[in-house]
Amino acid sequence: MTIAIGDKIPSVKLKEKTADGAADIDSAEFAAGRTVVIFAVPGAFTPTCSLNHLPGFLDKRDEILAKGVDEIAVVSVNDHYVMGTWAKSSGGDGKIRFFADGNGDFAKAVGLDIDLSGGGLGLRSKRYSMVVKDGVVTQLNVEATPGTADTSGAETLLGQL
Repeated sequence: MTIAIGDKIPSVKLKEKTADGAADIDSAEFAAGRTVVIFAVPGAFTPTCSLNHLPGFLDKRDEILAKGVDEIAVVSVNDHYVMGTWAKSSGGDGKIRFFADGNGDFAKAVGLDIDLSGGGLGLRSKRYSMVVKDGVVTQLNVEATPGTADTSGAETLLGQL
């Protein structure tokens, strides 16, 4: 079942690369008591993710935060090493959080997993963005196809805040 507006974010362990190694991040704790934006991509370093989706959120970061958002995070079915390298190479390190959903547990828990085995990518996350206020989804934007980032893009989400 796909998560919907009004639903609570599930408690799933994600990983984040830090200077001290991998840190466990509980998705429900990350969203508790504040307003966060979470957007998901099918894969770090993939064309639409790296050339459109992530750059949009980096470009609109300050405007999004000015609307009362406490923090922005990107989630991908990659390991924390890949996400850490993507954070640095994209210029996003320290600006938004890069969470690894290595086994796709979060993608499955929110019902937004997708099988991209036909393209050699295996289980991944659908591309989406959401606003979460005190653990409850208040906006949800899911792309119809993984190769586009319009419905789930930063500009669309900014207009919803």
